[in-house]
Parts: sequence; C-alpha cells; structure tokens
Amino acid sequence: MVRSPDVVAGRVPTFLRDRPVTRAAFAFAARVHGSDTRDADGAPFILHPLEVAALLSSCRCRDEVTAAAMLHDTLEGTAVTGQQIEAEFGSEVAHLVRCLTEDGSIGDHRERKSALRGQVAHGSCEAATIYAADKLSKIRELRIRLHAEPAFAVQPEGRSKLDHYWRSLAMLEQTLGGHPLVNQLRFELEAIRDLPPRTAGRY
Repeated sequence: MVRSPDVVAGRVPTFLRDRPVTRAAFAFAARVHGSDTRDADGAPFILHPLEVAALLSSCRCRDEVTAAAMLHDTLEGTAVTGQQIEAEFGSEVAHLVRCLTEDGSIGDHRERKSALRGQVAHGSCEAATIYAADKLSKIRELRIRLHAEPAFAVQPEGRSKLDHYWRSLAMLEQTLGGHPLVNQLRFELEAIRDLPPRTAGRY
C-alpha cells in the first residue's frame, strides 16, 4: 500500500484530509500524470480527477470510491498498469478503475465509447457514480472550451463529445435514476444546448 503524504495546509484539498486512500491516490496520480494539462484551459490535468473525487466526496462516497475516481484516467493516459494499481491500492480500487477504462483494442472511436458505456452499465453502482461525476466534470470543461471556441460545438470532435455525453446521460438515468450527479449532468447538458456560452467579446 502506498504511504499517503502528510497533509500540508494549502497544498492538499481539504476534502482529502479524512480520506487516506484517496490522499495516497492523489499523490500517485499527480506523479504519473506529471506535467499533463487539460485541453480546455491549460490547467494541470490532475485538476480533473481531483474534481471528480471532490464531487463524489460531497455525495459521501467511500474513501475507496473517491480513490478510484482519482485514478480513473491512469490506465488510459499513462504507462500505469492495472496490476500496479491493485498492488498499491487493493483489488476493489483496481476493479473500479478497470471498469472505467476504455478498451484500447477497439479502434473505432464511437464503438469504443459505446463499449465503455456498456461496461459501466453492467458494473456496480459505485462505478456508475464515478462515471457520472467524470462526465459532469467533462461537460463543465467543455463549456470552458466553448466560451473560447464556440465553433467547436459544430465540429466533428465537438459533436462526437456531446453525442457521447447525451448517450452517457441516458445510460446513467437508467442505471442510477435520479441521483444528484445525474440530475446535475442533465442540467449542464441542457444548458449547453439551450444557453450556449458566448465569446468574451460578445458580453
């Protein structure tokens, strides 16, 4: 098991202080994601898994669940293996992370995303809840991007993202019903559709 770092005031988000497994996962994820940045705004990439974990913490999810949220992109975006995660954080966390990881052997983007949604739908409620928080974080990032680049919404990549998020919402509403994170995801998607961001010059 990884030893979690000491909590240093101002350096670790407050919600991590009573979550030792998630705190260790934060240190691990920060190390393996390194200097990666988010496409939307250039912020350190680690902000995304931190936000996902924070959303789950606000829903009183268990420490192991928020730890898996902190690690949910490591198998796709880094050289980390499932075996490493299991050795460091245990089988439960590793299983959740695997459930949230795309199958890299599927070459077609739409098929790969569809397979991921099916994987989550047939997984545990905790995996689906992490997925809901992940999509909520991602749609908020998309709004940031659309503020700077409104045309992205009608470009193939932007349309593909929105299609995936709407399909994810449909799956989550069947899986989790009226969970607060799912309700918030619906609101964010409807807001993007009905009240799209404008560029700064148009305010």
